[in-house]
Amino acid sequence: MLFKTAPRFWEKVSFTKEPVHALIDRLISTFLLPLAWIYGLVVWLKQIVIDSGMMQTLGIHRPAPVPLIIVGNIRVGGTGKTPLVIALANALFEKGFKPGIISRGYQPNGQSVLERPQEVIQTSNPNTVGDEPVLMAQRMHYQIPIWVFKKRVQCIDALLKAHPEVNVIISDDGLQHAALVRWPAREGGRDLELVVEDERGIGNGRLLPAGPLRESPRRERDATISIGAPKEKENTLATDKQFQLIPEINSAYPLHRPNESQSLPELLTKLMGLKLAAIAAIGNPQKFFNALTQLGAHLNHSLSLPDHAPIQHSDIAQIDADYIFITEKDAVKCIAMDDPRIWVVPMHLSLPNELITWVEEVIQRPNPYQR
Repeated sequence: MLFKTAPRFWEKVSFTKEPVHALIDRLISTFLLPLAWIYGLVVWLKQIVIDSGMMQTLGIHRPAPVPLIIVGNIRVGGTGKTPLVIALANALFEKGFKPGIISRGYQPNGQSVLERPQEVIQTSNPNTVGDEPVLMAQRMHYQIPIWVFKKRVQCIDALLKAHPEVNVIISDDGLQHAALVRWPAREGGRDLELVVEDERGIGNGRLLPAGPLRESPRRERDATISIGAPKEKENTLATDKQFQLIPEINSAYPLHRPNESQSLPELLTKLMGLKLAAIAAIGNPQKFFNALTQLGAHLNHSLSLPDHAPIQHSDIAQIDADYIFITEKDAVKCIAMDDPRIWVVPMHLSLPNELITWVEEVIQRPNPYQR
């Protein structure tokens, strides 16, 4: 990656609001287009090989023995996949399924330290298995196995060997992972590809590095899950099914005392006149800061860090504030800190019945690989 955080020129520009900035952003993006074309060609050739079934015929790739739901994004960086995975796993369990979850276990430097698949529990080290898998383990309502490894097929094998009762797997990310053999639901199979978007949508619609996209937005997917405020129609991925989910951010609790949760609007009212700050090491930190502001928080300081980045003691110590708000994803990395100023703001998603019913119907279709 050329950029640690999303540059402004990746977004859709408005020549009416900021003509000078919009022109500069468009020029920078256009200058990078040749690199985007090369990147797009590589992605296109790779997809041709995958879609041909050649790797499967040669035995290099093989389908999972149970239905596979891939929750990912075509935009680089975080868009809200993890809360959706948590909500979907809990919902499927309540419907009588036995879901399992696989994840790569992203590290701040992009490199995995694991040499073999590993199961994640609530007390796992986020520096080893990744912050998102630990968050999922802590937020699950039920005993749902979570395994991590950079090679997802091996991760699936390990999960099913340890938990043979699992009858559906949710992959946290993996839309661009070639080894995950997919048989799209639109062709009558069982598997699903769910693309998650946030308020930024597809940005300027261009591939990396001229834009934020990992692959063409024209490639057919099963559904788009938009998390956050509705976007302009032309700035979202076009799929047959579209679901709009509004995240719930309405409570907060002290870092080491989750049982002492309070209403966030009421807490912010009590804190009027005090110095408030916020830190976020997620894909879209500004989304977290905006949510706090909309609830009435007057932030004196905000610190944005790259997605998955660790939060250091020095980051906290240098902040002059009475209260510091962080996300649950970042809280798992702050377990060793003992600062009473740190409060955690959880985010929840409620899934519409239409989405759950559709997922149920698809994953119960006949196995297309059995003759």
